[in-house]
Amino acid sequence: MRFLHTSDWHIGKTLKGHSRLAEQSAVLEEIVGIARQHEVDAVLIAGDIYDSAAPSAEAQQLLVRTLLEIRNSGMPVIAIAGNHDHAPTFDAYRPLMNEVGIHLVGTPGAGSDGAIEITARSTGESAVIATLPFVSQRTVIRAAELIANTPVMNSISYAQRVEDMLTVLARAFRPDAVNILMAHLTVTGGKFGGGERDSQSIFEYHVPASAFPVEAQYVALGHLHRRQAIGAPCPVHYSGSPISIDFGEQDNESVVCLIEATPSTPAKVTDIPIKSGRRLMTLRGTLAEIESRARGAGDAFLRVQLKEPARAGLLEEVRDLLPNALDIRIDPAFAAPNATTRPASSGIERTPAELFAEYCATKNMDDPRLAALFARLHDAISES
Repeated sequence: MRFLHTSDWHIGKTLKGHSRLAEQSAVLEEIVGIARQHEVDAVLIAGDIYDSAAPSAEAQQLLVRTLLEIRNSGMPVIAIAGNHDHAPTFDAYRPLMNEVGIHLVGTPGAGSDGAIEITARSTGESAVIATLPFVSQRTVIRAAELIANTPVMNSISYAQRVEDMLTVLARAFRPDAVNILMAHLTVTGGKFGGGERDSQSIFEYHVPASAFPVEAQYVALGHLHRRQAIGAPCPVHYSGSPISIDFGEQDNESVVCLIEATPSTPAKVTDIPIKSGRRLMTLRGTLAEIESRARGAGDAFLRVQLKEPARAGLLEEVRDLLPNALDIRIDPAFAAPNATTRPASSGIERTPAELFAEYCATKNMDDPRLAALFARLHDAISES
């Protein structure tokens, strides 16, 4: 059987106020094309489909269109909620989506035992996909009780509760089926991609790699945006995000994972690059140095760190030179020092021009044009 594993689409994400919806549409269309080309038996989306729990209508339209394109090509979809998604909404639409072969799982254990069975259209083999959406510290006890159908002790750790849930979910696995586990979580030792939500990736949310059941032919993970394999008793993989979410991820490789497995063999994993997303780049240096590198940036979105003092018009010069610059700032070595108090008075009365020059010095701004403009404005006000 063949599966396509992807995660962390973050539909609706903006970058420094710039919408990336058109770019995301191109990436998702590429993913649909890959699924069709390889005639996969199902597409697995391991959480964080949206960037927000309250996505815009445009973001929702893009997702629905994408899921229907996949399903209309004869491939079922299994998608779980991540920490950015609104799990109750997934559950609300689940009965309707199930009717057309799109399986949404928002809350662990809600409405089912967490396992979905599909049949390969090519071989007739069965696959059991056990699902564990993101579980917060606040809801982990309730989730564990729903899955285990028994009360859970309050004293055990988050990691132990998640491990217990994985053990219960694995009971649905069968020796005559391809057994896959989908989850949205942080595995201890996993490398962060750079754009994850820190408060839900901290150590208290880590789960050991030993928690995954050896019976699984493949574990499809979401949450960490970097493509990586995890050493575990069975094949455990993060697909990573198919698009760099922010500048902390500019060097990440964007892929989807093609999975091939049988009931008796571990999965074979092939990375397929995603090329539709625009690159993210950081340029550092003086304005002249950045200008010399601008041609190599192409259509990439840019973060610019200037290694020179601030001056009037500098921001506009950078924007004229680099229309794709979304984040422009002065390198900390050249930034103005924080002034918490005003300089002590020398007892000598200073002119407005001297006071303004002193202020500019505290901001590390040395621009004669600014001083001249201040003088003209002061003179105009004084004469009125």
